[in-house]
Amino acid sequence: MTNIWKAAELGQSIWCDYISRELLSSGGLDEMMEKGVRGVTSNPAIFNKAISKGDGYDDDIKAMAKSGMSDLDIYEGLALEDISDAADRMTPVFEATGGTDGYVSLEVDPRLADDEERTISEALRLRSLLGRPNVMIKIPATEAGISALERATAAGVSVNATLIFSVVQTEAVGRAYIRGLKTRLDRGDDVSSIRSVASLFVSRVDSAVDPLLEERAPELMGKIAVDNARLAYSKWGEIFSGADWQLLAKAGACPQRMLWASTGTKNRSYRDTLYVEELIGPDTVNTVPPATMDAFLDHGVVENRVACDLDGAFHRRQSLADLGVDLDRICDGLREDGVNAFVTAFDELLNAVREKVSSFR
Repeated sequence: MTNIWKAAELGQSIWCDYISRELLSSGGLDEMMEKGVRGVTSNPAIFNKAISKGDGYDDDIKAMAKSGMSDLDIYEGLALEDISDAADRMTPVFEATGGTDGYVSLEVDPRLADDEERTISEALRLRSLLGRPNVMIKIPATEAGISALERATAAGVSVNATLIFSVVQTEAVGRAYIRGLKTRLDRGDDVSSIRSVASLFVSRVDSAVDPLLEERAPELMGKIAVDNARLAYSKWGEIFSGADWQLLAKAGACPQRMLWASTGTKNRSYRDTLYVEELIGPDTVNTVPPATMDAFLDHGVVENRVACDLDGAFHRRQSLADLGVDLDRICDGLREDGVNAFVTAFDELLNAVREKVSSFR
């Protein structure tokens, strides 16, 4: 039994935070599934790396360019094919878990992050084009995105709310999901087939906070990101145990799950499996980059730790405030930086497609 299967026994699903044509064609995803992987996530940076760094897409790009397709249409065609292929391969997991796992995520154009109307339109369009029940549409958890998430949920779209960094965002996303389901229930629509995850980015919090602590409170370094995630998980528990949720649960609704994103260790002085090991527990997902997944399979420690030391997490957060470190403000900045990084990656991706097309002429 692999560590991934052991984590599943404790209630955590491991998803792969990477997709490429090579991963699909080589059987790499199938091998991951045999080891227990239960889903796949993507984002503009992942597709940029997959398309620009190799030649696996060249033939398709050449054919699409000859047919007169735009750079954006070419990217979308490539992405939709990969996502559809991955979703089809994941269908047995989707069926075996009763629709809890087996999902593949595709993000809406990040340039629309602050445009609620166009985000919801894109979410509905992508869901329709993919036409598979085990696809989640990723929507950034900006103010506009959270409103779009609510409306997409009400329209029957399973949403992966991404670029969450704070407890405040976690609560806002959870409440929006509940409101969306309530709208469906009030209309008499089915709520049992809708799923959602709230993707809280972990390691980037330490990367932002550690430099502020190096001289003032070095004993707190490497702890705040996990604390932040555990406090978000605690808030999630409150949201999905309240009266509003119980009414939906009786109608067959499934709770939104916490998903840990950005779980590769960026500080080499920290254990390479830190952000996986410390956040294992019930009703969670961890979307793990391939290198971190290999490390976790090789020497990871599997224990239910997601709710450990909540008192310590609370007190360490208070210590940050006493030091003048405003974690909520930092998290808001990380969200803005994340959106900008995804937009940059998207622009670079389209440029990579454009350069490929030019090279074929």
